[in-house]
Amino acid sequence: VELAEGVPITNTATVLLGKTIEPSAIQIGGEVLPLQKLAERWMGTLEKIFPNHAPAVEMQKEVPLYTARYAQTPAIKAAKPRVFIPVFPGTNCEYDTVRAFEKAGAETDVLVVRNLCSTDIENTIERMEKAIRNAQIIMLPGGFSGGDEPDGSGKFIATTFRNPKIAEAVMELLKNRDGLMLGICNGFQALIKLGLVPYGEIRETSETAPTLTFNTLGRHVSRMVYTRITSVKSPWFAEVKAGDVVTVPVSHGEGRFVADDATLAQLIENGQIATQYVDLNGTPSGEIAWNPNGSVCAIEGITSPDGRVLGKMGHSERKGTDLYRNVPGEKDPRIFESGVAYFK
Repeated sequence: VELAEGVPITNTATVLLGKTIEPSAIQIGGEVLPLQKLAERWMGTLEKIFPNHAPAVEMQKEVPLYTARYAQTPAIKAAKPRVFIPVFPGTNCEYDTVRAFEKAGAETDVLVVRNLCSTDIENTIERMEKAIRNAQIIMLPGGFSGGDEPDGSGKFIATTFRNPKIAEAVMELLKNRDGLMLGICNGFQALIKLGLVPYGEIRETSETAPTLTFNTLGRHVSRMVYTRITSVKSPWFAEVKAGDVVTVPVSHGEGRFVADDATLAQLIENGQIATQYVDLNGTPSGEIAWNPNGSVCAIEGITSPDGRVLGKMGHSERKGTDLYRNVPGEKDPRIFESGVAYFK
């Protein structure tokens, strides 16, 4: 148990193990053990199997803060916007997502995707189309849809959303009803495979299109990271400022954003680079200590050209009272609150 200084200990069964000290070390008697060396010894045992180090990514371009905000408002307002949340086999973040949206004032519509037989698939497509046409927001939560098979993440979701009925309903929401769309982690992977980010529409993607691929460590990473709000172009960032730094959890094996120079230049010019991994000084970094997957330009999230579709790797939905008490920094970018407020 960790207690603040001055808190009385009344339990007689309590044994005092030690006190915190200013130096980054453990002191036992007269021996001082630096924490850095202890951590290296601890992690070094399985370094060859589960590596903790990878070459730093070269920061190809500097990404300036983009402060211009989305100025348009939806044609149809909603006091309690409806959020459609499909749950695919392997999705595992739906409960946190529902909680976050409902706490922000939205109404959620959760659909479990059934695919055991052709009849189940047909029924799911019909229900999904209807749900999208009744929604103001589509949310693709995180997880490992389809077990990240075949050979890559998000393909099951992307294949489903390429169904002509679903694709038409999605584009009708975005183009005609000023709707919003959000994809986190596995949902981001699906959005980028569909072309919804960065292009803003469902389209066939070329070999040179940006993508999310395997982390440079060659394994899954699960930890807290610092992310900078680089652009507030999106309605999803209406309640934060450009330059704000938020601490968020990440958990993925394929989160490394890659794109060619021409695409990066266009994303920067359009203000579509929404969030970046940063160090303790708030500076975007290519070092694995801050950029957990080795993303080019330290990119954590991007948007569609108009900002209404957002994809990001960090699990902003994993928030709540008493979580991360020992982790410094602001934890809530108020994405869900911003998305709901957009329709009011």
